[in-house]
Amino acid sequence: MRITRIETTMLRDPDGFVIQDATIPPIDPNAKGRNQLFVHIHTDEGTTGLGIAPGQRSIREVIHENLSGVLIGQDPFMIEKLWQDMFWRVRGFGRKGIAFQAIAAIDIALWDLKGKVLDQPIYRLLGPAHESVPIYGSGGWTNYSQDELVAEQTAYVDRGIPRVKMKVAKDFGQSEREDIERLEAVRKAVGDDVEIFVDANNGYRAKQAIKMSQIFEIYDVAWFEEPVLADDIPGLAQVSQATTIPVATGEHEYTKYGFRDLLVAGAVDIVQPDVHRVTGITEWMKVAAMADAFNLLVAPHAVSLVHLHCAMATPNLKVVEVLGAEEQSNKVWWTETPPYDGGNWKPFADRPGLGLEINPDSLKNNLVD
Repeated sequence: MRITRIETTMLRDPDGFVIQDATIPPIDPNAKGRNQLFVHIHTDEGTTGLGIAPGQRSIREVIHENLSGVLIGQDPFMIEKLWQDMFWRVRGFGRKGIAFQAIAAIDIALWDLKGKVLDQPIYRLLGPAHESVPIYGSGGWTNYSQDELVAEQTAYVDRGIPRVKMKVAKDFGQSEREDIERLEAVRKAVGDDVEIFVDANNGYRAKQAIKMSQIFEIYDVAWFEEPVLADDIPGLAQVSQATTIPVATGEHEYTKYGFRDLLVAGAVDIVQPDVHRVTGITEWMKVAAMADAFNLLVAPHAVSLVHLHCAMATPNLKVVEVLGAEEQSNKVWWTETPPYDGGNWKPFADRPGLGLEINPDSLKNNLVD
C-alpha cells in the first residue's frame, strides 16, 4: 500500500463560538463562526485516512506546499519514519506553530488510516489502559457575564459531569477582584462536591499568580492552569513550588524537548499536551510516557475527539477536556460522535480509526474554498 494523494477540506460552522480568555484582546460581541480543516490521505488500495487541524489557511498551505511531496509514494504504515521525514522537512521554518500543526493533521490521518486498514479503533492500536475515561466541562470565557458563566458551569454539572473549568486573569490579569467574585459565584452554584479548575491563559506574573493561588485555595481549586506565560519556565516553577494547588501547563509546548524542560525544572504538576500542537498522536504518546516517568498525570488540552483515543491508552491520565465550543461545532462537522456517560467517555468500540465520518450535509453546505 502506498500514499497516492493528499487532499484537504475546509468547513465553516457559521454559528461557532468566538471565544475570549485572559490574553485574547476584546472581541466583537456579535462575532461568530468557526472553521475546521480536514486532511484526507488517499492510497492505491482505496482506503483513506482522515485528520483534523485548526481552520487556518496557512496550515493548509504547509501541507500542500511542503509536506505532500514527502508523503507521496510512501508506505503509510511507517508512521514514525514519515513523522521524522516531515519534522526535518520543516526544520528551517517550523520549530513551532503552523508547520507543526500541519504535521499533526497528517499524523492523525495516518493513524486513522492504519485503524481502517486493520479494522480497529485507534485506541486499540495504541493499547488500552482504561475501559472509559473521566471528562470535565470546559469554558468559562472572560467575555461571559457572571450570570452566563454560572449558567454554563452548572449546565455541565446538570449533565452529570462533576468537573468544570473556568477562566481567570481577566483583562491580562488586571481584574483580580472580578476573578475572585466570578470564582466565588461558580463555587456557590455548583456546590462543594464538584471539582473546579481555573485557567489563567498566561495572564498573571509569578508573584501575582502566587498571591491569587492563596485566594483560590479558599475555594478548593483543583488545578491552576497556565498561571504565567507558557515560555516562562522559571516562573511556572516558582508558582508550582509556592502553592498547594497543582499547576497545569503544556498546551503551548510543541516538542518533547519543551516538555522535558518543564519536567526537569519542576514547573508542572499536570501535563497538558495538545495533539494539534505537539505534531500528532505519535509525539503525544511519547510526551505522556515521559510524564509517567516523572510520576505526573496527563490532562490533554482540547481536541477531545482525538485525545479520547490517546487518553484511553494513557495509564497516567487524569481527565479529558470537553469544550463547549467544540461540542457546538462537532454537531456540524460529524454525522455522530461517541456519547458521554455522565462524567465518563469512551470511543466507539466498533468503528475503525477515529470512528468519525464528516457530515455530508456539511460538505455540501459549509465548504470554505
